[in-house]
Amino acid sequence: MKLAVEINDDSTRMTLPDGQGTIVVTKTVDQVNADVNLYLKDGKLISVQTEPTDKADGVIQIEPAWDLEAGYLAKSFSEYAVERGILKKDLLETVKIPSNQRKTVEAFRNLVLTVLNGLGFQSVFVSKKKFKGKPRHKFTKQVSEIPFYVDHEGAKATVYWQKRNEMLIKAGTVMKVEPDLNQDGSLGFSAKFAQKLRSEHADSFRNFVTTKDIVLKSVNEVGLFLYFAGINSWLVLKDENGKTIDEWTKVVK
Repeated sequence: MKLAVEINDDSTRMTLPDGQGTIVVTKTVDQVNADVNLYLKDGKLISVQTEPTDKADGVIQIEPAWDLEAGYLAKSFSEYAVERGILKKDLLETVKIPSNQRKTVEAFRNLVLTVLNGLGFQSVFVSKKKFKGKPRHKFTKQVSEIPFYVDHEGAKATVYWQKRNEMLIKAGTVMKVEPDLNQDGSLGFSAKFAQKLRSEHADSFRNFVTTKDIVLKSVNEVGLFLYFAGINSWLVLKDENGKTIDEWTKVVK
């Protein structure tokens, strides 16, 4: 990746490839004028905002070259930081990124992170918590009797975790029709696996509505089959009160 870099006494300006936007790293906190600002204190991320904060001693200013809603991008950076335990709460929790915008927003966010990580800003975005691996979930008889519901990107379903290695999708389920594509228009790995999974059960749905109950092996397969994954399905399946299957079954160490 090639960047155009301009270094001044109090700031460093980077122009992203193909005119996609700019990143400015500065200590001039009171003169911030960008779509999204990552505020730092002693080199650590303390907030993600579109408006200035006087608590910071440094700012990473991010400005896309095209008309991208600043609140969506700021929310995406906040989500990234909250997931890694860097921020205690999402400061822009009232902003909702539309599903048709999320892919574009996250692609640009990841481009910015790649640049910043390459310049030595990893510590800003990497949690100091030790990696514990994937969470473990425990199947129980109680859980087997709970209907979990899916309402995600057009997919609607009722699902039961009926046995340790059996997820039952009830007949009448509505499936997402088309997968999201990569930036180059190609199918991603998850979408290809999902299409294979659907082909194995081609006699069980018509016009993307299931005509009979379908049994899959895992929560992840359910997500692939219904909406081509792209999200943590343990957080998508919820009971009638909104409690996720993750909350019901995750083993707390």
